[in-house]
Amino acid sequence: MAFSSPLSPSYSSHLSSKHFKVNRTKLSTINKIYPFSLLQRSPFLKVDFSSQWERGKSSKFSISAAVTSKEYSLDGALQNTQLPKGDCWSVHKFGGTCVGTPERIGNVAEIITADQSERKLVVVSAMSKVTDMMYDLIYKAQSRDDSYITALDAVREKHKLAAVDLLDGDDLASFLSKLQDDVNNLKSMLRAIYIAGHATESFSDFVVGHGELWSAHLLSSAVRKNGVECKWMDTREVLVVNPTSSNQVDPDYLMSEERLEKWYSNNPSKTIIATGFIATTPQNIPTTLKRDGSDFSAAIMGALLKARQVTIWTDVDGVYSADPRKVSEAVILKTLSYQEAWEMSYFGANVLHPRTIVPVMQYDIPIVIKNIFNLSAPGTMICRSSGNEDEDGQKLESLVKGFATIDNVALVNVEGTGMAGVPGTASAIFSAVKDVGANVIMISQASSEHSVCFAVPQKEVKAVADVLESRFGQALSAGRLSQIAVIPNCSILAAVGQRMASTPGVSATFFTALAKANINIRAIAQGCTEYNITVVVKREDCVRALRAVHSKFYLSRTIIAVGIVGPGLIGGTLLDQLKDQTAVLKEKFNIDLRVMGITGTRTMLLSESGIDLSRWRELLSVKGEMADMNKFVHHVRGNHFIPNTVMVDCTADSDVASHYFGWLHRGIHVVTPNKKANSGPLDQYLKLRALQRQSYTHYFYEATVGAGLPIISTLRGLLETGDKILRIEGIFSGTLSYIFNNFTGTRAFSQVVKEAKEAGYTEPDPRDDLSGTDVARKVIILARESGLQLELSDIPVQSLVPEPLRSSASPEEFMQQLPQFDQQLAAQRQEAEDTEEVLRYVGVVDVVNGKGTVELQRYSKEHPFAQLSGSDNIIAFTTERYAKQPLIVRGPGAGAEVTAGGVFCDILRLASYLGAPS
Repeated sequence: MAFSSPLSPSYSSHLSSKHFKVNRTKLSTINKIYPFSLLQRSPFLKVDFSSQWERGKSSKFSISAAVTSKEYSLDGALQNTQLPKGDCWSVHKFGGTCVGTPERIGNVAEIITADQSERKLVVVSAMSKVTDMMYDLIYKAQSRDDSYITALDAVREKHKLAAVDLLDGDDLASFLSKLQDDVNNLKSMLRAIYIAGHATESFSDFVVGHGELWSAHLLSSAVRKNGVECKWMDTREVLVVNPTSSNQVDPDYLMSEERLEKWYSNNPSKTIIATGFIATTPQNIPTTLKRDGSDFSAAIMGALLKARQVTIWTDVDGVYSADPRKVSEAVILKTLSYQEAWEMSYFGANVLHPRTIVPVMQYDIPIVIKNIFNLSAPGTMICRSSGNEDEDGQKLESLVKGFATIDNVALVNVEGTGMAGVPGTASAIFSAVKDVGANVIMISQASSEHSVCFAVPQKEVKAVADVLESRFGQALSAGRLSQIAVIPNCSILAAVGQRMASTPGVSATFFTALAKANINIRAIAQGCTEYNITVVVKREDCVRALRAVHSKFYLSRTIIAVGIVGPGLIGGTLLDQLKDQTAVLKEKFNIDLRVMGITGTRTMLLSESGIDLSRWRELLSVKGEMADMNKFVHHVRGNHFIPNTVMVDCTADSDVASHYFGWLHRGIHVVTPNKKANSGPLDQYLKLRALQRQSYTHYFYEATVGAGLPIISTLRGLLETGDKILRIEGIFSGTLSYIFNNFTGTRAFSQVVKEAKEAGYTEPDPRDDLSGTDVARKVIILARESGLQLELSDIPVQSLVPEPLRSSASPEEFMQQLPQFDQQLAAQRQEAEDTEEVLRYVGVVDVVNGKGTVELQRYSKEHPFAQLSGSDNIIAFTTERYAKQPLIVRGPGAGAEVTAGGVFCDILRLASYLGAPS
């Protein structure tokens, strides 16, 4: 069946039973098809339907065409006006979102009118959702779903309403008339598809292309309404492409340039509105430019015109350094090189399709990405690298321009000793993969040639594994290949930057950031150009990995999910300190501490985005749920948008401390003032520290010994710089420091203890302090830090609790009976005063002799230990460097404020280790 446009010189239609054997009554509606009724110069289109409609056989359709317009002949009409080329042209491309409503089409017309370029060519997509609607028409028609008719009416109505809003007078009447003609033609063609139950690619491309025709006609009329003379171009008359076997097309630049020059000779204009997405084959068969076709159209037209610039208008401010939906701190990139943009788009970044960049690279035409909804934003310029990228002062940031991810991939690993040194193995592997049509995204091979692994889309991995096992079945049986393994549920993370190639340490920074976020890398690939580093990680780790590396290179906020265990005196004080400092940490130090959960022994409070710390007590009381440690940890750790997690244990509970190893093993950092883990069984302590050293997971416990004093860090500093510890001696208990600082004159020991209890210096049961166990735990912690492998039971402890009172039923009973034993300590005090000495309760780590003690000792009044006041602690380090005069650390060693402050310091130290600026 041949159909020709009614606007062409000859119009004929015939039905040949030789080629189309079907009941003619079924084709009564297929009497006219007007393929190009909206063209200003309608070429002749011939559409052939050839089918053997015998029982059980499907139909086949084909399209052929020849341009035979009177005004426009490809055989060589004289050019009336020569096409100017060069910087006088600027090319714009407006996507479907930009022209999605009549108001937006009007806005686009205003932008075109305001452009001061000498000449403008504007490429326009179909209105938003229209392309999907057109494909849906084809799907319904070939599925023999009668609703395609009402769906087509909806398409017509959408454009009719847009035209009524935008146009008036003759322009409106002309558009509506042509719209109706096209809809009638489409109904006839869709009816033919309905009858055949099949649509060829050519038919589909022809139907879908009408969206661009209508939007271009609407926009050109709107521009003319603004007083700007313009012409509109059906790019099927100009752009010639050759379809390839990979659902892609290759532009024929020579033929397209010839057609453009001839088109312009008949349609000279300083403003041209051109259809995007659609083109034609060398045989004049309508086709499309496939995915992101309108961007491709704009790039091709820019290259043909050798334009000054191609501007891609979209709904974002430019190209981001990472997906802003995953990394809220992502920044707009001012510039990208062509290669960087190509790499980022390949790995899934919302930039441009890689093929869009190819046409403009040849002529160094920059592409600018701009936001039609934010005209003041400068956008992102994609151009050839200028080599002066340090001038903006962002030297480190410019090394890695951006990060992109591809989700839902699987790794396939082909492994075997028989692969090494055998030519053609890789060729055979990827030939098999090609046979099933799978897309290989990334390849990695060890230099030993023992294995090859590659990434493919998750949905294609089963077919790949099956064909490989079939193709290499004999090699597997013979042992030349040991396995063909599939690792599912992976994601690819790529770091892209042109200057990475010339800068040492970029890879180290990248991999360190991943390690500190406890991200395990399954495969690595990097080309010799070093424009990108690609890694494969677990899909569940992808967002955390992305945020971790972005934070490291762009110095965006270091975000840490915080779980507080024990909102008692110390934990509550810490939460209040966090509340007061949160804003300052964000603004000045780029540290974002998100308290995602608070749990006590009975109640816990969880939040998806971070607890409002100004109301945490109220929220815990009102919205708290039953405490469940496993659920609590899973929640705090489970936010994939936060790369790092820390558990802060503010209890003195050995059961909570027993969780540390599991937390560290899962990549959860631990900060605590709880002494139970480090002073517990030696084997558990050694196991905990070994795990910490083997990983990038951090375990900080400064507050276990001196509250807010830098005792642990001072000791580590001495050891790490090569000093040798000889002796550590100190007053480690703020409670006992207060008691003996005030146990003077004639005051009774029980009276001072009562005063300390009332002031809040002691535990609820003062025996916990007077027993010396707390001091012993601190001594054992320092002894182990110094290299001594001692158990808590190895430390002799002088208890200040009288033997008869150790079994008292209650703290109150103990306090009532304590005065009965004042005389013994009073006598010791008097003996000390007689020799100008004072009593002090001290802990000692004798590293030389490998032992520790906790006891009441006497010191001269000139000794530093005798100069204390209040609840101060004092610790003296005697080392080979500090042998004659010990290194002394002194300060408040008790109280919720200083202890919480010490814990807070450890949290900030963790943030520094994780990448926050120091």
